[in-house]
Amino acid sequence: MMKPLECLVLLCLSGAGPGLSQQPERPPSELLFLKNDHLKIGIDKAMGASISWLSWKDHPTNVVNIHDPGRLIQQSYYAGKSLDRRGDGQHPSWSPWTWNPIQGGGVGSWAKVIRFGKQDGTLHSETIPKLWDMPNEEAEAVMHQWTSFEPGQVPTVMVRNKIVCKRSPDDRWGPPVKRHQEVPAFYFIRSFQHFKSYLGGGEWRDEDQEPGPPWGKANPPRKAMACFNDEGQGIAVFSPGSQRLWNFGPHGKGISTDPEGGPCVHIAPLVTVALGPTSSMEYRYWILVGSASELADGLDRLWKKYESETIKVEP
Repeated sequence: MMKPLECLVLLCLSGAGPGLSQQPERPPSELLFLKNDHLKIGIDKAMGASISWLSWKDHPTNVVNIHDPGRLIQQSYYAGKSLDRRGDGQHPSWSPWTWNPIQGGGVGSWAKVIRFGKQDGTLHSETIPKLWDMPNEEAEAVMHQWTSFEPGQVPTVMVRNKIVCKRSPDDRWGPPVKRHQEVPAFYFIRSFQHFKSYLGGGEWRDEDQEPGPPWGKANPPRKAMACFNDEGQGIAVFSPGSQRLWNFGPHGKGISTDPEGGPCVHIAPLVTVALGPTSSMEYRYWILVGSASELADGLDRLWKKYESETIKVEP
């Protein structure tokens, strides 16, 4: 049997659920932006306050894939045992399934945002996530997100994510189970199809992968990967609390630049964490944009400052 994380990716992109064949209707976009002379990033209240926009001076159009609630740049977590809840209305394509709150939303629905604002150069949101496997079922949790620019690094964004679980200690999913967590999940437009792991000191390693899922596995030693388009513009992800393996790869054919298109590319730093019914989990990650040399310079500076940073989990 596939692990839930692998199965989710496969089914979301196969068209079996809300991926390529059906998309839930969402309210009109309500975007909040941070921007400077180099970079623009935005969160959308209609999409669970997930990051739905990223552009910069040398790539002025959006690079985030927003095709459905399983894409975006967003939080998602896995906890407890896998359950067959088809008698309660669980989607048969996602059964059995773990407790799996998704910031963007679940099968056929978008998540609800209860706080959404901008203050002192920071975008802050609070979201009641949806459980992926059930139509329109809210998870007993709150997801917090703070988005700001990294001080002293103009084309760099720092994001702090936190989930607070509010399940009953004796609920059906049971006690903590060690599971892979994405810290976080990234989906970009299909044209950013050239993947590289950052090795430090300006050195990159090419990472090749056929269109998936299943995704490829990479082991970036500096906890950073990037994807580039044919023009040499790139998006780098630095997630210092991640562990050894990252998921990555393209999906679909063609070199689409459409943020709402089915084809996309994916990057997900991974960490293994056992979340309990009332656990909280908090971590930070960084997004950088630009050429390979610009990304290398920024990643080297981030590594010096944050290489020892870890995921914070409270039982």
